[in-house]
Amino acid sequence: MTIKSLMVAVVLSSASAMAWAETASIQLRSFVKNVQAATGEFSQQVFGAQGEPQATQDGEFAFHRQGQFRWEVLRPYEQLVLSDGQFVYQYDPDLMQVTQRGVDDAIGTSPAAILFGSRRIDDAFNLTDLADRDGMQWLRAQPRTSDAGFEYVDIGFKDNLPAKLELRDTFGQTTRISLKTLQPQENIAAERFHFEVPAGVDLVRMP
Repeated sequence: MTIKSLMVAVVLSSASAMAWAETASIQLRSFVKNVQAATGEFSQQVFGAQGEPQATQDGEFAFHRQGQFRWEVLRPYEQLVLSDGQFVYQYDPDLMQVTQRGVDDAIGTSPAAILFGSRRIDDAFNLTDLADRDGMQWLRAQPRTSDAGFEYVDIGFKDNLPAKLELRDTFGQTTRISLKTLQPQENIAAERFHFEVPAGVDLVRMP
């Protein structure tokens, strides 16, 4: 086989594989249905309305599909967003403050509801499949309500797992998140989703 023939064969093989890949919306519904718990690492960066980048944040996450999740920024500073299934806590050690919201009010139509929630996705979001790029299948999820706080989130799937998110908020900022080493789990210890307010830290209960 000539080099040219080999290149054509590789291209056709790759195109065929992409053609047979499930659409992102199908992969999302499968993920929500079949993956009840998972752990992993993330990296996220916010870009301003003019495209100016801010510092990259790295951390770890875990979720259990009973409305429980843990999103913990470890670098360059520490911050924790945790849901125990009843309340969502946002803890900022530098400010010595914790805010507490009801889980329905906090998650509702947030991006967390798409990946970590247990509600029917189509009840809260309009899903549209996008063109493949970066070796992934993409979809756009747009909230059905106008008070979600963001315009849309694009989710890239690879091998039936979410790998990247690109969220556009109502201020024109874009947050890009890479999910790394996502590992489905049979179960996760309940202590992982338990939060106690540290001594000396103010608790602010939000309506």
